Amino acid sequence: MSGHSKWSTIKRRKGAEDAKRGKIFTRLARDVTMAARDGGGDENANPRLKLAIAKAKSANMPKDNIERAVLRGTGGLGGEEMAEITYEGYGSDGVAFIIEVLTDNKNRTLAEIKHAFNRAGGSLASAGAVAWQFEQKGVITLKGEGQDFEEVFLVAAEAGADDVVSEEDAITVYTPREQLAAVEQALVEAGYEVEDSELNWEAKNETELPIDRALPNMRLMDKLEELDDVQSVASNLLITDELAAAFETA
Repeated sequence: MSGHSKWSTIKRRKGAEDAKRGKIFTRLARDVTMAARDGGGDENANPRLKLAIAKAKSANMPKDNIERAVLRGTGGLGGEEMAEITYEGYGSDGVAFIIEVLTDNKNRTLAEIKHAFNRAGGSLASAGAVAWQFEQKGVITLKGEGQDFEEVFLVAAEAGADDVVSEEDAITVYTPREQLAAVEQALVEAGYEVEDSELNWEAKNETELPIDRALPNMRLMDKLEELDDVQSVASNLLITDELAAAFETA
C-alpha cells in the first residue's frame, strides 16, 4: 500500500491548492450528480451523496451549484447522460495504469486521455490488458490530527479492514471491496470523521524504477488527474520517499 499512500498524500496537497482556484468544482459536481442518480437525492438516506456534498462544501463550492448537481442526478434538470468508463494503458517502461472517468462526451474524454499517454511515451491498452494486475480495495481517509492510531486500528480491524496506515496528516484505512460500507459505518459510529471513502484500484505488485525513469510516469499520473472527466488514476509504480520528493520539487 506504500505507493498508493504516498500518491494520496501528494494528491491531498495538490487538491487543497486546486480547491483554492476552483479547479475541482466540475469534478465534485459530477460526484454529487452520480451519487444522487444512483442513491436518490436525500443525503440522510444516501451515504455516498452525503459524503460527496461534504467534499463539495469543504472545497467551498457554492450551495446553488451543489443543489443543481443533486437535481441533475435525480432528473430534476436536463443535461447529457453521464457515463462511467474504465480505461487501461501503459506508461513508459511498461508501467500499468487504470483510469476511471465520468463523462458526458466519450469522444472528448478518450481523445484527452490518448493525448496524455502519447505525450508521455505510453499508450492505451485493450480492456483487460492490465486489470489483472490490480484489485479493487475500499479506501477510507480519516483526519489524522489528534487521533489515536491504535484505537482507529482496533475499530477498523474488528469491522473487517485489511490495513491501517498513519500518514502525515491523515489515517488511511484499507478494506476488502465488500467491507467498505461496514468499516466506514463502524468508524463513523465510533466518532471518527471520514474525509473520504471510495473504491480504488490497488496494484497487486508494484514496479520500482530509477527516479529518472519513474518521473515521466508520475507526470503522466498527474496530467491524467488534472483532466476534468477523470475520477481516479491508479498505477503499479512503486512511489518511494525519494521519488515523491523528486516529483514535488521538480
